[in-house]
Amino acid sequence: MDGQEVLADRFEAHRGHLRGLAYRMLGSLSDADDAVQEAWLRLSRTDADEIENLTGWLRTVVSRLCLDMLRSAAARHERPAGEHLPDRIPEPGDGGGPEEEALLADSVGRALLVVLGTLGPAERVAFVLHDLFAVPFTQIAPIVERTPVATKKLASRARHKVQAPPEVLAAPGLAGDRRVVEAFLAAARSGDLEALLTVLAPDVVRTADLSAVIRGARAVARETVLLRNNARFAEVVLVDGMVGMAVAPYGRLLLALLIRVENERIAAYDVVADPARLRALEFSVLPSAGGQAGAPRRTRG
Repeated sequence: MDGQEVLADRFEAHRGHLRGLAYRMLGSLSDADDAVQEAWLRLSRTDADEIENLTGWLRTVVSRLCLDMLRSAAARHERPAGEHLPDRIPEPGDGGGPEEEALLADSVGRALLVVLGTLGPAERVAFVLHDLFAVPFTQIAPIVERTPVATKKLASRARHKVQAPPEVLAAPGLAGDRRVVEAFLAAARSGDLEALLTVLAPDVVRTADLSAVIRGARAVARETVLLRNNARFAEVVLVDGMVGMAVAPYGRLLLALLIRVENERIAAYDVVADPARLRALEFSVLPSAGGQAGAPRRTRG
């Protein structure tokens, strides 16, 4: 093989790691693939013999590309948040995104992707590199154009946004509310009308962006069954410090449910699809089912 073929083989050995890194930063598989491909083009135009640490070089290039893409999207105020509430989310293969992306979103954790999407560009890059890929702050600092101390503070600020504070997790009734919301989600996913009726208060009120009011358990349950496809992409998360849900097809936020639980039943919920309202919400990842809160697990990509 000639030198370019050897270099291509060396790059392919890193592709999976780089793709996983870029996906966590960008939340889009197509964007992640674009960043990885651009990294290859830059490598192919570089004298690889002068690169002492190819893994570190590629990770830095991809991270900088992702940061630029996030900043560009933020400057255009682009955020894949629900401009409407569809009755049906397209399946992979019919315009809704590849099945591979859906699987990748599940493996990363859709709730985590939702929360990462609320971070600023530099916060997201610093958090992903340090907390998910164990990259030292001294190596992250040049990427985000800050000192190591400032970079550490950046990642810490992101971490506090991702993880709910202990006082919120210790709030009375939080565990019970979570059980009710999880039961509601399970029933919605299965389309089980009777199961929905057991978790909805008789006089439950369902609104959509504070309008389109539906009242009564049976009417709300029927409406929920109609939106069963959306429920497949829902995750239980903290929304403004309360147990709620985020619907995020392929890891991209579409809408949120603000839920009020009373007497172990859902008394009301508001479907938030308006982009401005979604941007104003604060999302946090709940602890695992085992009850242990902590940083998202690190990965090798």
